[in-house]
Amino acid sequence: MSLDAVLARIDETLPQATDRLIDLLRIPSISTDPAFKADCDRAADWLVAELESLGFEASKRPTPGHPMVVAHAAGEGPHVLFYGHYDVQPVDPLNLWHRDPFDPAIEETPKGQVIRGRGASDDKGQLMTFIEACRAWKDVHGALPGRITLFLEGEEESGSPSLVPFMKENAAELTADIALICDTGLFESKSPAIVTMLRGLMGEELTIRGADKDLHSGMYGGVAMNPIRVLARIIAGLHDDTGRITLPGFYDGVTELSDEIRAQWQNLAFDHARFLGDVGLSEPAGEQDRTPLEMIWSRPTCEVNGIWGGYTGDGFKTVLPSEAHAKISFRLVGQQDPNAIREAFRAYVEAQLPTDCEVEFHGHGNSAAGQMQIDHPAFEQARQALSEEWGLAAAYVGCGGSIPIAGYFKTVLGMDAMLIGFGKDDDQIHSPNEKYDVESFHKGIRSWARVLEKVMG
Repeated sequence: MSLDAVLARIDETLPQATDRLIDLLRIPSISTDPAFKADCDRAADWLVAELESLGFEASKRPTPGHPMVVAHAAGEGPHVLFYGHYDVQPVDPLNLWHRDPFDPAIEETPKGQVIRGRGASDDKGQLMTFIEACRAWKDVHGALPGRITLFLEGEEESGSPSLVPFMKENAAELTADIALICDTGLFESKSPAIVTMLRGLMGEELTIRGADKDLHSGMYGGVAMNPIRVLARIIAGLHDDTGRITLPGFYDGVTELSDEIRAQWQNLAFDHARFLGDVGLSEPAGEQDRTPLEMIWSRPTCEVNGIWGGYTGDGFKTVLPSEAHAKISFRLVGQQDPNAIREAFRAYVEAQLPTDCEVEFHGHGNSAAGQMQIDHPAFEQARQALSEEWGLAAAYVGCGGSIPIAGYFKTVLGMDAMLIGFGKDDDQIHSPNEKYDVESFHKGIRSWARVLEKVMG
């Protein structure tokens, strides 16, 4: 079979593929630091040259920040777009690294061989799994597997300020049948997964004010309203005794899992006791009628991220503070409207204010949740391909955090995205001593070859 030949080629040329990844890792493409601007340009040039050598029509595209790399391969059948990013996080604190972060190397560890260096997992190693799969396909067949666009960003680690404007300006060129994103990981470092749910995020900061100055608690205590007391009551009322959030209309747009997805999640046998035990906890604290995986991936949250007011220095100061402050965030799912939830939260707070207290709000952005339409045939084709490569049933999973690019593909370009990655929980992304397992790199390349064979027909 043609796929067998491609997989054999990947196995044979793994050392050369690893050398190429190490060459890319040597380029210190730190997007957040202007001192590394030339290095970001150099990384983009390196990728353009590699893609051109494979037969892609590739170019470096300027932006107000760091350049994008866009490459196209003509062909028949479905049009897929692959997204990754070539920029990396800063390396501080440098003294905690065991080696120069931009002098990458293969190291032996108790768990096997790893590729050590900044960007090894996030996202250069993941990005190169797709490029190397295309290379093997070209080596075996003399041509790329079909109509493919690569879209590689240089500002993901610095907030992607140029991304949406670039996507809008080049929408016709970038729009495809499906987007592929390789910036995620294996479930519990072993099971292949396709992320199909991403939680949105809405943040609010509030300040409650009472008297026009801090007051002596002996003179005013009991007769003057204390803003911290007001704030504490407001925060306490956001959840009921079962862990549900009490804002009116909060659960509008929250969808229930299908029986198929629920069964897939149950088969993952998530060990929530170990998950919580790793951080010194023992009991799930959210909605009591939901499993821990549901709470992490498919249920909305309301969490207090910070609270302060009054005297917080050393010693003791008996005052009634004039102000109390809190930062509160909401993780959103399904079709929840972040603007409606912001309005509901503010109305709830204002309704709890006693006479002589006022509130000031400061919003901290919002983004809706992302939910992929898994009835697109590419999703099941990719799930089968991953299951065959890893020998474990791949699952459609959620993500507790937010990955903006997946939402942008939907809102700006009108297409769904499959998030498939091969990172492991201990890859130490954004931290000293980042690594990517050689197994992840090898099987990641093989996985993409299988996915391309099924999706491209």
